[in-house]
Amino acid sequence: MKRLFDICLSGIGLIGSSPLWLLFSLAIKLQDGGPVFYGQERVGKGGIIFKALKFRSMIKNAEKETGPVQAVENDPRVTKIGRIMRKTAMDELPQLWNIFRGDMSFVGPRALRPKEKEVHGTDEQINIEDVPGYYDRLKIRPGLTGIAQVYLPSDAPRWKKFEYDIRYINNQSFLLDLKLIFLSFWITFRGKWESREKKV
Repeated sequence: MKRLFDICLSGIGLIGSSPLWLLFSLAIKLQDGGPVFYGQERVGKGGIIFKALKFRSMIKNAEKETGPVQAVENDPRVTKIGRIMRKTAMDELPQLWNIFRGDMSFVGPRALRPKEKEVHGTDEQINIEDVPGYYDRLKIRPGLTGIAQVYLPSDAPRWKKFEYDIRYINNQSFLLDLKLIFLSFWITFRGKWESREKKV
């Protein structure tokens, strides 16, 4: 039932959001002439790597020197149009295609990047695989949204987000998915995805 729901809703979303695709593509291209889309390797169900599509929200070659590093508040790598897209999660709109393909679901743990490092506001960086709960999250498809994304601030530590993800895995239901999707639309409408305060 969940997979059928994902296929139907993502298909409708791909068609219905096509004007936004054109709008953001034009804005990104006019800003710096760089590529519109940014493909990122992400870890899916069972640890399988897939390529997630995003609208590019950072400067060109943003991670050339550092490799994959978690974005922080007021990240200097984020462009002006990128800040708008990230606040409303519009940079992740192309992931509707990943949902349609079966790489992702609408609701689930956030799809993380291989070898990603967590930054704690200092020079300290922690490999994401070393955070407790990381491998437990790989039991199901990652989601475009999820319980951790909705209920925790964007800069919450990964171990806390992973606790919420595991809570979702152990208590998932269709009604809970519908609730999280509705709340996600509300957060998008208010532009609160990057907020360090309560989102809902």
